[in-house]
Amino acid sequence: MTKVFPKYYTAFRCIGGRCEHNCCIGWEIDIDDDTASHLSQLPDEWPKRVAAHTETEDGVTHFVTDERGWCPFLNAERLCDFQLAFGQDVLCDICREHPRFHNELPDRTESGLGLCCEAAARLVLGQCEPFTLVADGPLNDDDEIIRLRDAVLAILSDRTLTIRERIKKMLALCDISFPAISPTEWARMLLSLERLDDAWGKHLALLRDGWKNADIQAFDAYMQQRQAEYEQWISYLVYRHVANAATTEQAAVRVCFAVLGYVVLYALGAVYFAENGTFTFEEQCDLARAFSAEIEYSDENFYILLDALGGVY
Repeated sequence: MTKVFPKYYTAFRCIGGRCEHNCCIGWEIDIDDDTASHLSQLPDEWPKRVAAHTETEDGVTHFVTDERGWCPFLNAERLCDFQLAFGQDVLCDICREHPRFHNELPDRTESGLGLCCEAAARLVLGQCEPFTLVADGPLNDDDEIIRLRDAVLAILSDRTLTIRERIKKMLALCDISFPAISPTEWARMLLSLERLDDAWGKHLALLRDGWKNADIQAFDAYMQQRQAEYEQWISYLVYRHVANAATTEQAAVRVCFAVLGYVVLYALGAVYFAENGTFTFEEQCDLARAFSAEIEYSDENFYILLDALGGVY
C-alpha cells in the first residue's frame, strides 16, 4: 500500500508542555484494546493507577478526566507520565498519532496533520512553498475523485492568480457554486452548532456583530504578502476531506467546505484587523486551530455544514 503525505508532514514536532491548547485537556481519550492490555501488564502500581482512572461505556474504555478536564496522567508540567516513564510506545493509538490523520483509500493511505493542534497549524500555515504531496510508491491515476482533488490542489498552487481567482476557478472545475451567504449569516449558523470551547463562540459573536465594520480593501492590502497562509489553509482542507467523498458530487461539496473555511478565516481576520489595526500570524493560526477543533473534529458540525453547502456528503 502506497503512503502519501504532504512534504511538510515529517517536520512536525510536538511542543509538549509549551502547548497552550494541550490535547490531553478537554478531550475524551479512548484506550484501544492493545494499549489496554499493555497497560495492565505495567510494573509496580501502574495497573492499579490505570484502573482507578478509567471506565468503560458501550464497550469503549477511556480515561476519566479530572474536574479541570485534564487527563489523569497529565502532570503539573503538562507532560504525560506514561511517556516520561515508558516512552511513546506505551501510549494509546490516539495519543501516539495525534494530530496526524490517515485516510485509507483503495490504493493508498493518505496521511496529514490535523490543524486542531497549534503546532501543526503554525507549521502548515507557515509553509512558503506550494502544497506538495510525497508518495513512497506507485499511484493509480484512474480514480476520478482523486484526479479532481489533485486538479483543485494544482489550481490552489497557481500563484499567478489571486486567492479569490483560484477559488472561482476550482469551483467552476467542480461545477458547483458557493452559497450566497454573508459572513454575518455564516457566523449565526456556526453559533447554532455545538461548541467545545467558549472562545470559539466569542470569535463568532465578534464576526456576527463586527463584519459590517470590516474594511475589505484595507485588509486585503495588509494581507497582500501573506496570501500563502490562505493557500495552505484551503489546500489542507481540500486534501483532508475531498478524497473521502464517494461521488464527484460529494467531492464538489467538500471543495465548498474548504471555501467556507477560507471565508470564515478571512472574515474573522478582517474583523480583528478593523478592531485592532493589526492581525498577526499567531492570531491566524489560532483561528484556524479553533475552526478545525470545533468543526472538523465534530462529525455532527461537519455534516450539518456539508448539508448547508449542498446536501450530499
